[in-house]
Order: sequence, then structure tokens, then C-alpha cells
Amino acid sequence: MDIMFWVMLSVAVAVAVVVIGIYNNLVGLRQSVRQGIGDIDAQLRQRHDLIPNLVEAVKGYAGHEASTLEAVIAARNAAANSEPSSGSEQKLRVALDNLLALGEAYPDLKASANFQSLQAELGDVEDKLAAARRALNAAVARFNSARESFPAVLFAGALGFAEADFHRLDDSEQGSVDQVPRVSF
Repeated sequence: MDIMFWVMLSVAVAVAVVVIGIYNNLVGLRQSVRQGIGDIDAQLRQRHDLIPNLVEAVKGYAGHEASTLEAVIAARNAAANSEPSSGSEQKLRVALDNLLALGEAYPDLKASANFQSLQAELGDVEDKLAAARRALNAAVARFNSARESFPAVLFAGALGFAEADFHRLDDSEQGSVDQVPRVSF
């Protein structure tokens, strides 16, 4: 009886150590997913903060393009007040493309150092946003793999670890990604 007690206690301690290890690993991976989401939010905020400066730079050269400028501001405000996965970010992207296209129509605007600087900064933000989305998807893949691996799969659900979602294109972005861009000179 004494040996049976020690065997059972040893098994219980071993299981507890394994469960604690699994829990700590999943917590760290879940934090990586949350950081990825936070990084995307930070890049979206930076994009939203840049837009009023870009609009002001364009106003001086193409002030009579009020409908384009108003559309950009309206799209920016909608995107800033909604979820990143909503169609508002894609609408903002379209409005920004229209704003940047004004640079082609107004050579003085295109030559403006301020406009060029803001345009380059916006391009940099877009690159960082794409990188943040890739990093989030990698973190989600690591988390989900760890969660679904044996023996973690036995305990993950009971410990409150639900499957994480990959960053997906929303419905408004689906049609634009798989199309070949048209370039005209």
C-alpha cells in the first residue's frame, strides 16, 4: 500500500508538471498572437494619423477636388472607429489610392517634397502593415500547432485555450487581391 501511494503520487506530480509546462507554453504563444494583433493595430493607427497630413498637402494644390478629399477623410474616420477586419479599411485603401492618383493629375503636387515625403511614409506604413499581418499569421500557426499537438490537445480546451484565427481578408478585399493590377502609361 505504501508503494502504491508513492507511485500514484509520482504519476500525479508528473502529470501536474506536464500540464503546467503545456499551460506556460500556450500562454507565451497566445501572448505572441496578441502582440501580433497589437502590431497591426499600431500600424493602422499610424496610417490613420498620416492621412490628415496627406490631405492637407493635397489641399493646397488640388483644393477643388473636394469630393476626393472628403471621401478620404470620411473613409479614415470610419476605419478609425471600426474593427480592422471590417470593410472600412479596404474603403480607406481605395480612397487613398484615389488621393494619390491626384499626384498624376497635378504635376506641381507630384513635385511637392511634402507630398512625396508623405507618400513615401504611407508606402512604408503599408509595408510594415503587411509584415505585421504575416507575423500575426506565423504566431497564430505556432499557437494552433502547439495547442493541437499531443499531449497539449488533451488539456488545452480545459485550460481555456481556444483556437486562434488567422488574419483573413475581409469580403471587401477578396475580389481585389486575386486580380492582376492594370498599369497604363
